[in-house]
Amino acid sequence: MDVRDYIDANASGFFDALKEWLAIPSISGDPGRRDDVRRSAEWLAAHLRETGFPTVEIWETDGLPAVFAEWPAEDPAAPKVVVYGHHDVQPVEPLDEWETAPFTPFEKGEQLIGRGASDDKGQVFFHTLGLRAYLAASGRTAPPVTVKMLIEGEEESGSPHFADLLRANRDRLACDVIVVSDTTMWAADVPSMCTGMRGLTEADISLYGPSIDLHSGSFGGAVPNPLHAMAELLAGLHDERGRVTLDGFYDGVVELTEDERAMFAKFPFDEGKWLETAGESGAAYGEEGFTTLERVWARPTAEINGMWGGHTGPGGKTIVPREAHAKVSFRLVAGQEPEQVQEAVRKYVAERTPPGIRAEVRIPGPGVRPCFSPIDSPGVQAAKRAMEKAFGTEVLFTREGGSGPEADLTDILEAPLVFLGVGLDEDQIHAPNEKVDMPLLLKGAETAAYLLDEFATSL
Repeated sequence: MDVRDYIDANASGFFDALKEWLAIPSISGDPGRRDDVRRSAEWLAAHLRETGFPTVEIWETDGLPAVFAEWPAEDPAAPKVVVYGHHDVQPVEPLDEWETAPFTPFEKGEQLIGRGASDDKGQVFFHTLGLRAYLAASGRTAPPVTVKMLIEGEEESGSPHFADLLRANRDRLACDVIVVSDTTMWAADVPSMCTGMRGLTEADISLYGPSIDLHSGSFGGAVPNPLHAMAELLAGLHDERGRVTLDGFYDGVVELTEDERAMFAKFPFDEGKWLETAGESGAAYGEEGFTTLERVWARPTAEINGMWGGHTGPGGKTIVPREAHAKVSFRLVAGQEPEQVQEAVRKYVAERTPPGIRAEVRIPGPGVRPCFSPIDSPGVQAAKRAMEKAFGTEVLFTREGGSGPEADLTDILEAPLVFLGVGLDEDQIHAPNEKVDMPLLLKGAETAAYLLDEFATSL
């Protein structure tokens, strides 16, 4: 029996077990679901023991638990692989938009619908089927590489304790490569691999002028207006080419290679249809010299998320407002650090605040660092070969605009990243009726099986 035959023969049991796991409402952001998150960890630990992992442990944190499992290779010198994912899920509101109860997973054609089906329980789970398929097809009793699984319980809450968990267990997590299965492909018939995720940092800006709102007939045009100052400050964040004007913002940015740009150009991208999905936006916009896909996947950005101040109620109120406020955020790419951008924001606001206005800049958190894997790295190329064998066609490379704990993984464990995901953008992750294509999960399992030999011979 080869890998594909084993997966097909065991698909029904695989999905039955996955449904059991999906039925556990492991919402990490809801304090009332803490026991359910723990129950999810315990369920996964039991399944990994059943799969055959000789070491399975629940790792406690100051928040919610993670699951660790290890299956050593027969050869102690064989490469070591960490597979990362998460078992917590997003909240489910609004409930009335679900076709059925979000934690009562059900099949609809070739789709499995339920919270966590794609993000991320389904994608974690295919690794267990892939490992069993490899062992059955090869006749071996252990994988050709040491497989370590680390499945987090707080990713959907910002991974607040994950870095500390990694540092505390660095020796046990020592590895040659990290596989992250928490990403998407371009389309079911256009398989692709993510090679990078953008980081994020935010800032709240407040400008204060007079101690009270002033009558604009008596004071307008004679004292500085905080809203005028805020408008000028925010408008100045970009130049006429759409580039961010913060000092040093682009210093160190890892630029796209010509091979990557050529790869991006292969995607069947219809900008008009894409604009329709973008809230029926009327035009594409961004940094000159880059395509829309390049801007979304591989370029840093600055966005004004909100601004307010003065009178916003019904009717007129002719005032010089006493204060103005704004929220801004920055998506970061490889080579940028959140703290450097945060300092650049503070400097920018200080230099552009006019006399008579007092400015405050509040940074709400440390930010999320970007991560990146070169497409010519051994691990990425090994995963590409495995995926092409499973899908039977060329695999392209993408990046993603979202953010996660991947930078902590690669920095603390000092190992490169490989992204292996089979979700789709239309899976409605974080939304009602989250779903996953069941045939794609099976392709993910097949890829995971082939990847074991690829890693064994190329790392």
